[in-house]
Amino acid sequence: MKTFTYCIALVMWALSMVHCYAQEENNNSSVEWLENSREVVIAKEKNELRKEVERINNRVDNNELDFTTAEQLKKEAAERRALNIENKLAIIDNKIELLKRNGEDNLTDTDKLEIRFLKGGDVFGFDYTPRERKYDVRTTSDLVFSFGLNNTIIKGQSIDDSPYKVGGSRYAEIGLAWKTRVFKESNWLRVKYGFSFQFNGLKPTDNRFFVDNGADTSLEVSEQDLDKSKFRMDNLVIPVHFEFGPSKKITKEDYFRYNTNSSFKVGVGGYAGINLGTRQKLKFNDGSEDVKQKQRGNFNTNNFIYGLSGYVGWGDVSLYAKYDLNTIFKDNPVEERNVSLGVRWDWD
Repeated sequence: MKTFTYCIALVMWALSMVHCYAQEENNNSSVEWLENSREVVIAKEKNELRKEVERINNRVDNNELDFTTAEQLKKEAAERRALNIENKLAIIDNKIELLKRNGEDNLTDTDKLEIRFLKGGDVFGFDYTPRERKYDVRTTSDLVFSFGLNNTIIKGQSIDDSPYKVGGSRYAEIGLAWKTRVFKESNWLRVKYGFSFQFNGLKPTDNRFFVDNGADTSLEVSEQDLDKSKFRMDNLVIPVHFEFGPSKKITKEDYFRYNTNSSFKVGVGGYAGINLGTRQKLKFNDGSEDVKQKQRGNFNTNNFIYGLSGYVGWGDVSLYAKYDLNTIFKDNPVEERNVSLGVRWDWD
């Protein structure tokens, strides 16, 4: 119902904006307004041509184009802009002739909206002027998501003897990353950096749960028959990776891009950040009813998080691993460090 109400409000707002623009244009005759629109279209296309020529000249100065190729690109740009002017003016002139032929002096709101698009600029309060395409974009952004298995490395103990359930202990990570090409003329090395939220979960075995004893935190057997025992740390980290791998260069008339969507890649690096919170969930039956406990506290966990991470993959999908160099708990007699292995997606 809320969504429907929102849509109705949005439609009403759009209609009101159309009405406002229509009222604004009625201050002048429609023919006069169309005549003025012709001059705006011509000036705008000429200005865009000037910008294109400047970009081509800059490429010549940077030794990216030779003189002959540059002149050819300028000629093509001039022809394209001339055709734009010819086609747009034809639309405007046809509307002028239609009004004069029928002795009318009013354009429909749809006609006025169409002319505004031809002119570029403000429509419904938004700027619809096409943005210039950058010739070279060295930095792009990705949405990062990963999940998989989580456990700990305990000093002096094999991971086979882990006190946590292998399949039940899991992690998830979601964040935003930027990828910057290191070298101007090559894309084989990139630096990837950003921020991520990590959620590391541990499920103890043998009916145990974590107990904060003040000076340290230990795993202890519960007096209750636990249906669920889960411990989780939520972290905010800043990961930095050096990413290696081939890419395909796509070259167009006025820009070029490197594409890694179908390429092998390797990323190595690390992360550092803070612990946002620690919680434990317990579920059991006390003999009369089911009880769910949610415990939040420090549990003597380290507040500063840092570690190593890396990934190997193809395109958007990778096999991902991370390892905390900090111990989970401060001053515990047993040193435990979080380790994770899973699948990672990087969507641009």
